[in-house]
Amino acid sequence: MRKYYDVIIVGSGIAGLSAAIFLKEKKFDVVVITKEKEITETNTNYAQGGIIAWKQGDSDKNLMKDLLKAGCNYNNKKAVELFARKGPNLVFDFFIDKIGIEFSKTCEGELNYTEEAAHSDRRVLHYEDHTGDKIQASLIEYAKKMNIPILNEHTAIDLITNDHHSLDVQEIYRKREVFGLYVLNNNTGEVNTFFSNKVILATGGIGNLYQHTTNPISATGDGMSMAYRAGAEIINAEFIQFHPTSFYHRDIKRFLISESLRGEGARLINPKGERFMKKYEPEKMELAPRDVVARSIYEEMGRTGSEYMLLDIANFYQGEIPLKKRFSKIYETCLEGGIDITKEPIPIVPAAHYFCGGIKSDLHGRTNISNLYAIGEVSCTGVHGANRLASASLLEGLLWAKQSADDIYDSFEKIGKSRLDRVPDWHKPDKTEDFDPLLLVQDWKAIQMTMWNYAGIIRSKKGLNRAKADLNYHWHRIFKFYKTARMNKAIIELRNAVVNASLIVEAASRNKNPIGCHFIKK
Repeated sequence: MRKYYDVIIVGSGIAGLSAAIFLKEKKFDVVVITKEKEITETNTNYAQGGIIAWKQGDSDKNLMKDLLKAGCNYNNKKAVELFARKGPNLVFDFFIDKIGIEFSKTCEGELNYTEEAAHSDRRVLHYEDHTGDKIQASLIEYAKKMNIPILNEHTAIDLITNDHHSLDVQEIYRKREVFGLYVLNNNTGEVNTFFSNKVILATGGIGNLYQHTTNPISATGDGMSMAYRAGAEIINAEFIQFHPTSFYHRDIKRFLISESLRGEGARLINPKGERFMKKYEPEKMELAPRDVVARSIYEEMGRTGSEYMLLDIANFYQGEIPLKKRFSKIYETCLEGGIDITKEPIPIVPAAHYFCGGIKSDLHGRTNISNLYAIGEVSCTGVHGANRLASASLLEGLLWAKQSADDIYDSFEKIGKSRLDRVPDWHKPDKTEDFDPLLLVQDWKAIQMTMWNYAGIIRSKKGLNRAKADLNYHWHRIFKFYKTARMNKAIIELRNAVVNASLIVEAASRNKNPIGCHFIKK
């Protein structure tokens, strides 16, 4: 099946859905695809803390300072300036005034701004601790009202490029362009050819490459792997932000304990009940940048021989909103695990949380390949530098959704249909075989353990060399099998995972300077 669109958007989180809405408003024929059964299965949906927004008395300059300081001045200063100047107001213009999101209010009826680590002002809006799923649900509802087609259970396999896929030899001599995507229908097994004049990758992060993560299982970095194989530039891949506090529990995995708890007074203690952050960061303590707090917890775990630390909000919360309501999601989830956060501390462990690197994209979301845009966590605009400022990611996704939509509107040109006609449909191998699901699980565990042990919170030259060797072995084996495997979502994700893990390890090996999220022992 061959389909034609103005713009294809891969990913249904804040960046993808916002871009679709902006483009639909400009009368473009757009489609959003997601590999998951549920449209809501995104990193956006699991975001708890909040989103940076305009606040009376705050300034672009102050926000820029905070972004640069958290990012260790490794940031793209032009991107930081754009973010600080245009981003905070967009929360009001788009989310509040257009989409109609009602963020949490104080008892007096005013917007309730919260504080998070490394911010110099309380500038973060939230909806209790359900900020992400509130935004996600609101965007989906608005998109449906606009009749934006969202195709679930459709997995992008590869980007179609003129110089690689066209049967016209002359395309080899032209600049590389993206013509669309080969897309697997997960239910039927059919691979369709989706043509478009522009493609926006908004596929999210890579957290599932690690043994411990706050990301959903779908976070396999598909967009980055596809873009890399098509020739896109990948930058800052060594910068993986580990969230200091994920719930440590035998049965409840991948659950984030928001940084907002520390913004509201929660303190870190070891199993003996001792506060320990003063030893590692005496000035900011619990409100130090995430990379500092994550490493401090990791080192305290090593020093004490414990598998976890504790976060105490019960004895230090002084907010106006009752604790059960302010952090209702965390309260209910922890209670399911036998922990009452109003009475006892929460067992926590650091976990892979946010990818500060990705597909290099400019101030308009454009990549080095014509017609290809990358926005949100899959992209690297340079806003975050070596370490992301808390609650900056949702706003980056929103702002670059608008930037890319505006750029597409201003520069839109159709690709001649005669050129698209020279692109063949997906070539299916003559012989295909099913794979043993146990082998797939084993390969995933091997990649996750390799990344956690050797390319995790603290790295070393020897460990990274070991990771390179292990991943090289898995790369060749997985790619060899991929060529004859019966196509399905699982094998596509595994191929993407080994590519992305290798990119991260290679970038970490090249960067000898321990900075931000990349902490390497010299």
